[in-house]
Amino acid sequence: MAAIGKRGAVTEAAGFNAEADVQKLREAMKGAGTNEGAITEVLAHRTIAQRQLIKEAYKQSVGKDLANDLSSELSGNFRSVVLGLLMLPPVYDAYELKFAMKGAGTEEACLIDILASRTNAEIQTINMVYKKEYGKTLEDAVCGDTSGMFQRVLVSLLTAGRDESDKVDEALAILDAKDIYEAGEARWGTDEVKFLTVLCVRNEKHLLRVFQEYQKISGRDIEESIKREMSGNLEDVFLAIVKCIKNKPAFFAERLYKSMKGLGTTDSVLIRIMVARAEIDMLDIKAQFLKMYGKTLCSFIKGDTSGDYRKILLVLCGGE
Repeated sequence: MAAIGKRGAVTEAAGFNAEADVQKLREAMKGAGTNEGAITEVLAHRTIAQRQLIKEAYKQSVGKDLANDLSSELSGNFRSVVLGLLMLPPVYDAYELKFAMKGAGTEEACLIDILASRTNAEIQTINMVYKKEYGKTLEDAVCGDTSGMFQRVLVSLLTAGRDESDKVDEALAILDAKDIYEAGEARWGTDEVKFLTVLCVRNEKHLLRVFQEYQKISGRDIEESIKREMSGNLEDVFLAIVKCIKNKPAFFAERLYKSMKGLGTTDSVLIRIMVARAEIDMLDIKAQFLKMYGKTLCSFIKGDTSGDYRKILLVLCGGE
């Protein structure tokens, strides 16, 4: 029943008893109001694996679906967090992707956040779950909702074909850096396919080497060149890939910071990252946040949210 990752803020609850938890949840939903505090107390302090057992035990003893019951009892952002916590990671990712492509507009940030940061195995599972849950392939959905080079990058990421070895081919790294330089900074217009081929296919270690070489050849950081050469969603997705390769927790820390800084909060981004990373690398994200912005992630959440929504996020954050 352990947590998925080793660097999460949410860890296995000791003395876990699914039946006792079901009892607490039933109590919390009894009568007129709902006791949100009790729901947070149970669900935010359990691992994903433990929550699955609670869902089973609930169905067994009540004959109803826990997510449906909570959905009708709760509302707003608090409800979104709780329902997210009840899903297995690939199910949550598939649900978020589906939701991002629903209706008129597309929340491209969601497609980018998920597809640029997940491993091959994770993307393969998301593909499977999406097909099963929604009756069409994720690739078809993405193609129906995006276009141009941005679409091609997402389709490439969806193949989950990135080399995951840690082999660095020195000669190829130099060639890759040269190719990207010649496809961008060194010419009028940009040959984006070259960027795609290198950034979506090569392994992490190799790419870090490419970025070093690129800096040598061009005198610029690869991120700076992407900003100069591209715009819109394409710029965003290439930057996200580069940032995730360099330092994934720092990528998420920056996304969290941007979701809360300034006027208003982009709750969809805040919720998605807090739920998805709570038991994977939240400790690293917090450390990066502090390093990058000189303030704790918790202090930002406190200042930007309120009520039970704030309380449950603070638990997922693991306190100061």
